[in-house]
Amino acid sequence: MNTFEALILGILQGLTEFLPVSSSGHLAIGKALFGIETSDLSFEVAVHAATVLATIVVFRKEILRLVKGLFKFRLNDETVYVLLIAVSMIPVFIVGVFFEVYVDSIFGSGLTVVGCALLVTALLLALSEFIPKRLNPGGEGKGVTWKSAFIIGLAQAVAVIPGLSRSGSTIATGLLCGVKKSEVAQFSFLMVLVPIMGKAFLDIVGGEFSESSVGAAQLAAGFAAAFVSGLFACRFMIAIVRKTRLKWFALYCLAVGIACLVSTFLGA
Repeated sequence: MNTFEALILGILQGLTEFLPVSSSGHLAIGKALFGIETSDLSFEVAVHAATVLATIVVFRKEILRLVKGLFKFRLNDETVYVLLIAVSMIPVFIVGVFFEVYVDSIFGSGLTVVGCALLVTALLLALSEFIPKRLNPGGEGKGVTWKSAFIIGLAQAVAVIPGLSRSGSTIATGLLCGVKKSEVAQFSFLMVLVPIMGKAFLDIVGGEFSESSVGAAQLAAGFAAAFVSGLFACRFMIAIVRKTRLKWFALYCLAVGIACLVSTFLGA
């Protein structure tokens, strides 16, 4: 991987992390197009950490409010919200602790898995576009509950599969659970902060980056590109979800998923 390829992949990560089209799937597609093969996931961890940093910048006021409320050391709205985020992290924590090796192996499984997962993403987005309107016509939905937080967390845990969009899965699941459009995107973006930053921290402490097959310059270029493009995509996605226009992303995932499967079938 050269610096130019790292920049392109970083931009791709930043744009697709917050859009419901699977950043990991697009990274796999980008690597396949460039003919890049890496022996570890250090680049993926670096660019994901960059988009988490972009999330912190965009939601800095909300995060500061939650932190201030948490350190009042009494039960309040902020403390409950932080606990809801903690509940949502239980499934991904279990996957990270007990299935990390299996998850890492999935990332090298090729475009067949990516294509099939993108089709599942398309289905989820399509269902979230139409089912809530039928179940609650004209309704505003509700806030995140303990039950919906855990179910959204399950969606995040399953979305470790490349091609199955994390933001798409969690936002769609939240909408299907009846969560308000105005709340589901923010909750989806905030719930990923600790798992991704935790993974990056463990890789740094464990020396994974020092032994990376990707050079330091390429990691830095990818990180910077993902951060800048992520700032734009995060703000854009919040506006999109509030309007609930997810069907166009469903069509996009459908088209790209089919293209991946056709490419694999033809041996391209």
